[in-house]
Amino acid sequence: MQKPAVTVMVKAARLAGNVLLRSINKLEALNVVQKGRLDYASEVDADAEKVIIKELKRAYPDYGFLGEESGCQNPGRFMWVVDPLDGTSNYLRGFPHYCVSIALVDNGETTDAVIFDPLRNELFTASKGAGAVLNDRKIRVSDRKDLAGAMIHTGFAPRERNRASAQLKALDALLVQAEDIRRTGSAALDLAYVACGRTDAYFEAGVKAWDIAAGMLLVREAGGRVSNYRGAPPARVDQRGPETQQIVAGNLKVGAALQAVLVNSGYAAEFDANKF
Repeated sequence: MQKPAVTVMVKAARLAGNVLLRSINKLEALNVVQKGRLDYASEVDADAEKVIIKELKRAYPDYGFLGEESGCQNPGRFMWVVDPLDGTSNYLRGFPHYCVSIALVDNGETTDAVIFDPLRNELFTASKGAGAVLNDRKIRVSDRKDLAGAMIHTGFAPRERNRASAQLKALDALLVQAEDIRRTGSAALDLAYVACGRTDAYFEAGVKAWDIAAGMLLVREAGGRVSNYRGAPPARVDQRGPETQQIVAGNLKVGAALQAVLVNSGYAAEFDANKF
């Protein structure tokens, strides 16, 4: 049985998805702002986040928010971590791959997650200890035993382009064993796809809390592992959400093998504190 909080999250995600769908035929008329180098947001991002916050606040008025567009509000034990449009660049170009991501965090740990793909009407949900679900069907990570034949997702975050050469070296090492590597432009959907076995693993640096808070729980509840490039647990979610981090996600064996390649290729060392 779905938890009351998840029911509210699902309603908020669907309302935000409707906001996204209403504007897909008038993309050229949207107001777009550049938040940073190669980092964009549109009025649709802001409108979708407002809808989410309004719905969540109606049900849980005392909970705080950490949103990509509105920042941190009322920080406390319980926090909603919201990305109203993960895959903004895809959306603005009419590339059909983006989603809404909402996580509920209790003292820095995600307890409930919703990722909604409005184009495919795919709803991913998870609650701690209760498993992960796609449209009312239980999902599991893939059962692949190693990197041989694996499909891996990654991303090239604009804020990490100074490490692009090191990342490409890691990709070169991975392609010796893996079947292929995909770059789709949505960290949240990448994690959801790992959770349901569509892809075997995912790694990326420069991600923020709202990109991955929901997806990490999906992967764990689907039987997978999540770590940083050195194998340590990712940072807990708090009001420092704008800080970036690295993430590796996959089933137990492929995730560990992927992490080993990131270390052995030298890519993980790019993020060691003593390097700077």
